[in-house]
Amino acid sequence: MSERSRIAKLATILSKENAGVSLGIGDDAAVLTPPPGQLVWTVDAQVEGVHFRLEWLTPEDLGWRSVMAAASDLAAMGARPWCALASLVLPKDHSEESFEAIIRGQRAACDRLGGSLVGGNLARGEQVSLTTTWLGTTPRALTRSGARAGDRVWLAGSVGLAACGLRAIEGGNAVPEMALVAWRRPRALIDAGQRAIQHGTAAIDVSDGLAGDVDHLARSSAKKVILDASALLTALPPALIVGARSLDRDPLDLALYGGEDYALVCTSAQSIDGFVEIGEVTDGDGTWLRDGASLRRLPLSGFDHFA
Repeated sequence: MSERSRIAKLATILSKENAGVSLGIGDDAAVLTPPPGQLVWTVDAQVEGVHFRLEWLTPEDLGWRSVMAAASDLAAMGARPWCALASLVLPKDHSEESFEAIIRGQRAACDRLGGSLVGGNLARGEQVSLTTTWLGTTPRALTRSGARAGDRVWLAGSVGLAACGLRAIEGGNAVPEMALVAWRRPRALIDAGQRAIQHGTAAIDVSDGLAGDVDHLARSSAKKVILDASALLTALPPALIVGARSLDRDPLDLALYGGEDYALVCTSAQSIDGFVEIGEVTDGDGTWLRDGASLRRLPLSGFDHFA
């Protein structure tokens, strides 16, 4: 199948009407009319051998995952997805069936998010790579740097479940299906992000592990964040407890140092619908864990491409 034929297939599967999109797939570039409010712009890459292996998930899962992982950054800033661009790098022998399944996964994720894919690029390479750029809109962008002493720390979504699923896939362990789905089919928590901008002072999505990402927020805000072990354990889904037991892992360790959950952490002096309280913000620095009477600083952790 030629490049032209593949572009035509992309247009057939991905094209849909979207307010403000004057021209989508099929020309040199998309033509957009920005809506009111602030534009939020982000990009994320999914690279074979770094973020996934083809035997770990279906091509449709891969398309879905690439779109949702990028959109999670919008959720963290209180933005709604609007338009996306995607760059696909595929080996020469990549099958047409797999190619079509990838873009069907992208379309399904876009439909779930309410946005559309309006263009991108196709290229040949040694390994599969998907890069997704999202434009989102928000009345007020929520950043990492606004946490204040006296705020509470709030969590939406689950942490540790995706790491549990990935470790089970890597090792062939039996864990609850929910853990496998958490890694293969993550969801950007757009609605939670919309609720967070009402009272939130700072926010971040959990892509590289709760401890590491909360530390990014603490450092950006020049504050100390204290997570509560008891509150975190209470918030963990039962599937993680069961899965961690199968892996002979501590569920709290998976929650703190796993990754790719795409949960949201927000700071606010007020409660936020759909969020559970897991800690507090004080003057000071770093990220700490309170476990009963003990208080210890959490080591810097999380996924690092260049470590």
